[in-house]
Amino acid sequence: MAIGKLQFFKCSAVLLLVSAVIAVDHSVFKTCVQSGFCRRMRQFKSQNSTFEVDENSLDIRNNVVMMDLYDTATNHWYELSLSSIPGNVYHLELNEKYPIRDRYRVSDAVISGLNPRDVLIESSEFTVNIRDKTSRAEIHKKPFRIDFYNQDKLMVSANAKGMLKFEHSREKPLNPEEGEWEEEFNGVVDSKPRGPESIGMDFTFHKADITFGIPEHADDFVLKETIHEDSDPYRLYALDVNSYEMDSKMALYGAIPVVYGHGSTGTSGVYWQNSAETWIDVSYVDSTFVNIFSESGILDAFVMLGPSPIEAFKQFASLTGSAPLPQMFALGYHQSRWNYDNESDIAMIDDMFEEYDIPMDSIWLDIEYTDGKRYFTWDSVHFPNPLEMINNLTMNGRHLVLIIDPHVKIDTNYFFHQDCNSNGYYVKDKNGYDFEGECWPGLSSYTDFFNPDARKYYADRYLLQNFKLSTRQIGIWNDMNEPSVFSGAEITMPKDNLHYGGWEHRDVHNMYGFYHTMASYDGLMRRNEDLYRPFVLTRSFFAGSQRYAAVWTGDNTAEWSHLRASIKMCLSLSVSGISFVGADVGGFFEHPSGELISRWYQLGAFQPFYRGHAHTDTPRREPWMWPENIQIAIRDAIQKRYRMLPFWYTSFFEHERSGAPLMRPMFVQYPYDPATFNIDSQYLIGDQLLVAPALYPEQNSVNVYFPAKDNGKADVWYDIDNYQMYSKVGFVSVPVDELKIPVFQRGGTIVPIKRIPRKSSVLMRQDPFTLVVALNENGYSVGTLYVDDEESMAYRHGMYAYRQYEFKNGDLSSRAIDADAVYETDAKIGSVIIMGLTKEITSITVQHLLNFSGVEVRTIDEALILDNLQLAVNDDWSIQLR
Repeated sequence: MAIGKLQFFKCSAVLLLVSAVIAVDHSVFKTCVQSGFCRRMRQFKSQNSTFEVDENSLDIRNNVVMMDLYDTATNHWYELSLSSIPGNVYHLELNEKYPIRDRYRVSDAVISGLNPRDVLIESSEFTVNIRDKTSRAEIHKKPFRIDFYNQDKLMVSANAKGMLKFEHSREKPLNPEEGEWEEEFNGVVDSKPRGPESIGMDFTFHKADITFGIPEHADDFVLKETIHEDSDPYRLYALDVNSYEMDSKMALYGAIPVVYGHGSTGTSGVYWQNSAETWIDVSYVDSTFVNIFSESGILDAFVMLGPSPIEAFKQFASLTGSAPLPQMFALGYHQSRWNYDNESDIAMIDDMFEEYDIPMDSIWLDIEYTDGKRYFTWDSVHFPNPLEMINNLTMNGRHLVLIIDPHVKIDTNYFFHQDCNSNGYYVKDKNGYDFEGECWPGLSSYTDFFNPDARKYYADRYLLQNFKLSTRQIGIWNDMNEPSVFSGAEITMPKDNLHYGGWEHRDVHNMYGFYHTMASYDGLMRRNEDLYRPFVLTRSFFAGSQRYAAVWTGDNTAEWSHLRASIKMCLSLSVSGISFVGADVGGFFEHPSGELISRWYQLGAFQPFYRGHAHTDTPRREPWMWPENIQIAIRDAIQKRYRMLPFWYTSFFEHERSGAPLMRPMFVQYPYDPATFNIDSQYLIGDQLLVAPALYPEQNSVNVYFPAKDNGKADVWYDIDNYQMYSKVGFVSVPVDELKIPVFQRGGTIVPIKRIPRKSSVLMRQDPFTLVVALNENGYSVGTLYVDDEESMAYRHGMYAYRQYEFKNGDLSSRAIDADAVYETDAKIGSVIIMGLTKEITSITVQHLLNFSGVEVRTIDEALILDNLQLAVNDDWSIQLR
């Protein structure tokens, strides 16, 4: 939730007006010209680097190659380290050799256990070559640059444009340069006591046609060129941007400094591990390169050599982790609003979804449920019996999700404030006093989540013995954690605030939300005694946040442009590690038309996180509040989501294992087809489904692109609604009516579904599965199904069933993938739908079926359907078609 209700706050003699719906006030947020370090670091032209390698400094320590660099422009020495990480990744670090003071080094974003591989070193007069089994890094000594090769194919170069700059630590001079030691913006002075500490380097993606990544921006998926003076670079600085606008390089709520380059010859990426404010310039002139520069910290980068898109994404996941398998309910539909007023309101929402036969898994409560915006409390007037309310939802197969923000109301009678104040758990201002700023409760302080003791204290608040009016079934929503400070410059915390360890906020800003969700996840795990999976949603994020929370794209607006942007933003997040992502259905601000809300529900049904949410000043927009034709469209979309839950659940399990994103741009599956490179109006879910939604008003058809494989031919695709086949490369106009969202299953895949949606996912656990078999041009397909108890951590201990289904030579067979896994379930494979059969079937034999007489056989739209099979999920069986 961004700035919303009409309120007035008196902040340091500045009157701040918070209004309902306004366009972005650009004067509130910095441009590059207004940022001292961005002005100093930005370069537009290639040049010869001033850095050189000291030939006599080469050393190897625990498979890490070390050498010294000398900057001839500043006469300053630096220490370079380079290592090869398993999985075709190189790790590059550059820091001062003789620093006056330590510089911040990001920790916790990258998972542990990334031990450098054995390498072979070859040194000559001009270069140092570092080789492993599959790749090599060639270091050029004068001028310094590094070329990274996959096999013998040059993929990435570092400092090929000579833009490496490193502002070394120094004492304050008598006459400092403007902006280096003090900087003012909108009347707020940043004291900058450490002076200039910026770092930057260019990375060239050889033969790449496009670049992408670096969320979060409300812009096209493919990054635009910025190397000219009238354009700002892309900015990464977590900010609460009210009613953000489209086609903008402005920073938004989260920051993941990973960028990829892709062309038909390969894909590679760079993860720039830095949590300070960062800007990225992009160029496609002569070659494809980016120039990345941050305000402080060390130069810490991982180079990922692909060479395919999916391999590059898995390499990033090998560094920062993948999302853990969520509870099934988290993949259902979530109903939210700022705010549901009281317990009767919650009961009414629960009843109305049932009355209108619309599935729903959880209801969300925004900030008004608390006692005066004091988190971990309840408003005893409007919510006098929260446990009864929660248990009523639980017994009805549904959940409750509560918002918990990081700001803490300054109130001497509030236990949370008392404890943080007395134990020193708050972020400090530049003078060492508890920082105070304005947020929803009024004057607030902010928990310092960089302090391990403060994190544990916060996490402990979730324990049932502390948050007594809660249960283990409750999910948590972490909002406003950029952090949002209404009275601060750029609506966030001053950069010269101080965190645990003496680090300035400028060093760590982009990881504040990361540590907030880390603490929430830890608290929920311990609340659940490590037995049940937590559900946390966050607005702010960094690399690795996927290990703790799902993400939504923030406070969007009820406009068609925001509907279209939700695809682009979710794709950027997905390829940057965060697969559990979605956008608020209908738009948070303003009120959508009936057509817009129904199209948004249709699109949201095919994005990983599916939530309807709305601003307090908008009219109620629950599904039954609309005219009947819109109600029908919304119900139909949500029911489609529930039919697809086994597919989503299986996909998330496989994502946890592999790190491959769920939502994928078209070129991931078709990297050799240039026509796919710039498509961000349609997308893939895994390698099975192609989603091409209606994105414009009064649209009666969608122009769907069916791509070419590496042999130039098309895959076979089937419309999941009517089984119509498409098998030619190119654009096809697909008709759409009020109920239609074009979704196609790729030939060669098998997708598990459940054909009868119920009122919640909890009530569908024992319902039979249907296997949808889509045959390719060779009459072959393969797919998987994952089944467990849908809520506990027992799957991590082998309590699950994971099956592969294969159709080959007219036979559909079932086998276990993980033979040691054990999970007993009464659920059955009840039906099979086979699309793409090219010969007449005269006999059907089902092995391991006791009663074939009950099986129903029929055809619909050229698909063969077998019903009432009653095949056990855990059994090996086969169906033979002759």
